[in-house]
Amino acid sequence: MRGTTRSPERIPTIEAAGAEAILGDPDRVGTIAPALAQVGVVCVLLGSARGTHQALTALHSTRLEMLLTRVIDTTVRGFVYEAVGTVEETVLAEGAELVRSLCERSRIPFALLEGDRGSGDEWAAGAAAAVEGVLAGSR
Repeated sequence: MRGTTRSPERIPTIEAAGAEAILGDPDRVGTIAPALAQVGVVCVLLGSARGTHQALTALHSTRLEMLLTRVIDTTVRGFVYEAVGTVEETVLAEGAELVRSLCERSRIPFALLEGDRGSGDEWAAGAAAAVEGVLAGSR
């Protein structure tokens, strides 16, 4: 399992959780692309990302589309998108529709996470079930 962060200070937290930490910036998809090597499922968990309206809109539209386009020619067999959070609801809805459209066209199984992160263990269980579901759908 890999986890990306744009903040070097967060690398120890990711590693402590048992994941391989990759320094990358979702605003620069090229910095995340190397993390896709030998990955079965990509989880975009940016429903509560912070930034300006313009930056968040780009993150959940043009940047997301670029990432999805790169995923097509990789080992990725599933895609999970966090479709709720503190980001403006319409921005997340448009991101979810983009995921749905591109994944269906490319026949990549996908799931939309719609649970509240504040629910802790329940959210984590839902995320794990989403990953398992897209893997099962790729067989």
